[in-house]
Amino acid sequence: MSDQSPKRALPSRFVIAVTVGGVVGLGILRGPGEIAAVVTEPGLYLTLWFLGGLFILLSTAVVAELLGMTPRSGGAYPLIRHAYGPYPGFVIGWADWLSFAADLALKAVVVMEFVAILLPQTEAWSRPLAVLVTTAFAAIQLRGIGLGALIQEFATSFIGLVIVLLSLVLFFVGVPQGAAAESMPADNTLSDWSLVIATIIFTYDGWLYAAYFSGELKGGAGAAARACIKGMVIVIALYMLMNAALVKSAGLAALAGSDLALARALELATLPAAGNIIVIAAILILLSHQNLAYMGGPRILQALAEDGFATQRATEVGKGGNPVFAVNLTWALSVGLIWIGGFEFLLLLSVFFYVPIYLAMIIGVLILRKREPDGDRPYVAWAHPYSTIVCLIGWTVITLFQAYVERETALYAVALIAISWPVYWYLTRK
Repeated sequence: MSDQSPKRALPSRFVIAVTVGGVVGLGILRGPGEIAAVVTEPGLYLTLWFLGGLFILLSTAVVAELLGMTPRSGGAYPLIRHAYGPYPGFVIGWADWLSFAADLALKAVVVMEFVAILLPQTEAWSRPLAVLVTTAFAAIQLRGIGLGALIQEFATSFIGLVIVLLSLVLFFVGVPQGAAAESMPADNTLSDWSLVIATIIFTYDGWLYAAYFSGELKGGAGAAARACIKGMVIVIALYMLMNAALVKSAGLAALAGSDLALARALELATLPAAGNIIVIAAILILLSHQNLAYMGGPRILQALAEDGFATQRATEVGKGGNPVFAVNLTWALSVGLIWIGGFEFLLLLSVFFYVPIYLAMIIGVLILRKREPDGDRPYVAWAHPYSTIVCLIGWTVITLFQAYVERETALYAVALIAISWPVYWYLTRK
């Protein structure tokens, strides 16, 4: 028999694991090379990474209040619904779920692209193998949340250890004299600097992954709020260690424009098989994200179904603690996207909502302070209202910049919202 209500079975260390595992991705392998092409002064380069991390940490410390007040699993959907009502939550919930399915499809394909670098003979079978990869992680979730949580904790610890070890190697091995290029002053535009800030912010993205599981934590939503802050502190430490190692060893000029800056630095240090090491690390990161997405994505659908915005079968929780039908539905959409393509557009459209969602959550903290002044707050935003105002200004600027740069995607997003209204009206009438 299925149980309709999730059990509080996850320890707070799991939240730290999903926060670190959700944030640390291919962005930290690719981002440094893109930023080094614009920022040529090491001190400024490291300062920008540190300030970006502090801004995300401050945002986490503010939005954690909303997270603590909303003890439901399901990601951004329950948070937006709590602050703004059913319809905004409905729009965000479906966009978020679609983005998970598209992300699963895209990363399964990218996994096989990296595998083909190591084993070229697999390239001819890349699509069926991508389906096999995503199917394997869906099957893990059908076994139960305990196995998925264990895999995530191990994967996050291993990836963190790899970053630390490779950074220490660069610190102590270094680059032979004359191997690194000299820094040249760059003639950059305002757009270049804006993209630098955006790259850093998006490389820190994923800081609210705890929201997908906050209804299932032993310590409740308050524990989720505190654990995601601890997770972000670990992420900042890992990013700063790696970037400091890149600056000290190879120098920014040698990394400028590199797709995989860490691999480039290791090659300059004349370490054998440096490229293969980074490819393997990238594969492990992507596999970790498959596991995490199959844990988070179905919970969005489950939360939507609990409120009547999806099939009621998605509320069914299996003996292992996972929403089994929601996992299967997420898997089916992901496999379909792998076979027919089109996931890039769907992912771009869905990801466009992320930054406005962060802004909406910051505003949501202000709304609930006024509407529910005596509400239960297991965690209170640090230095409110000053911290909240700083985050409000920052995310407003980032949102406006994103809407300007991605004007066409913004129009599609508006169209999606317009189409969603009659669907929402029909569901609520029904």
